[in-house]
Amino acid sequence: MIYEFINKIDSFCSYENRWKILREEDTEEKFGYYADKRPIESLIKNSIINLDKPPGPTSHEVAYWVKKLFNITKAGHGGTLEPVMNYISKSGKEYICLLQMHCNVDQKELKEIISQFVGEIYQKPPVRSSVKRRIRKRRIYAIDILDMQDKLILLRVQSDAGTYMRKLCHDVGVIAGCGSHMRELRRIRSGIFTEKTNMVTLQEVSESLYLYRNCKDESELRRILLPMEYGVCGIPKVIVSDTAVNAITYGAKLNLPGILAYQNFRKNQDVAVLTLKGELVAIGESIVESKQLESGKKGEVIRPKRIFMERDIYPKSWK
Repeated sequence: MIYEFINKIDSFCSYENRWKILREEDTEEKFGYYADKRPIESLIKNSIINLDKPPGPTSHEVAYWVKKLFNITKAGHGGTLEPVMNYISKSGKEYICLLQMHCNVDQKELKEIISQFVGEIYQKPPVRSSVKRRIRKRRIYAIDILDMQDKLILLRVQSDAGTYMRKLCHDVGVIAGCGSHMRELRRIRSGIFTEKTNMVTLQEVSESLYLYRNCKDESELRRILLPMEYGVCGIPKVIVSDTAVNAITYGAKLNLPGILAYQNFRKNQDVAVLTLKGELVAIGESIVESKQLESGKKGEVIRPKRIFMERDIYPKSWK
């Protein structure tokens, strides 16, 4: 009953949450597409690129270039509130950071200083930032010293999203009493995406588009474009019947009779709504906990927060 690709979504980030089947039902082939077999033009509009951003241009500039390359109107990056990216970027980040001290500090003293920043910290974003400059709490899970050479220190930092490495480097220098700043920074993980997760360059994107448009070869483009459903790997999911899909795309709450299968979820938790073909319909907030689904026959289960599927791809079934 569970389409194979839906299980691949969970294995993508080693997410474990057993499926529970409420009832069996078939999907109509004429509605929608199997998520991993979309026509290429549909995939372009419903995909994620794990892009290795070059140094220099901002993320907003790179997103603009991607829109121009693909000739599309919407594209976002992991630092924005674009629908799928918002859920990815809520997850932790990992960085390789080059810190330059303004004085000589031995490794033992530096370790003691850095250890003070592991855990919950208070940060005020730097002057050059895209958010309001107010003090906020963030958590740093680990800081490792990878290498030291004179006043240059190479660090690996694991932290919450929204933690400013520039500010962290500055604050290390304040505690040391001599000042410091960040020389270079590379993000090596954003949520479920790492450098080893199908990362590509802008050049590869451009070349794959050239092959598709000029040689009718879409194989490279399919390698680069990950179905957007991978973005909800780390949250619980429900599978709905074909007849329930269209009402959700119009903003209707998902009721129990429309659910065919589900993974365990808590009340007020984000839950992804998928079709039998594995397509992402919406992300919503659970109104009840999943335990109530087995004993109930009706009632509202999920309130949509973000809708991803266009309207009227599936048939209208409400009156």
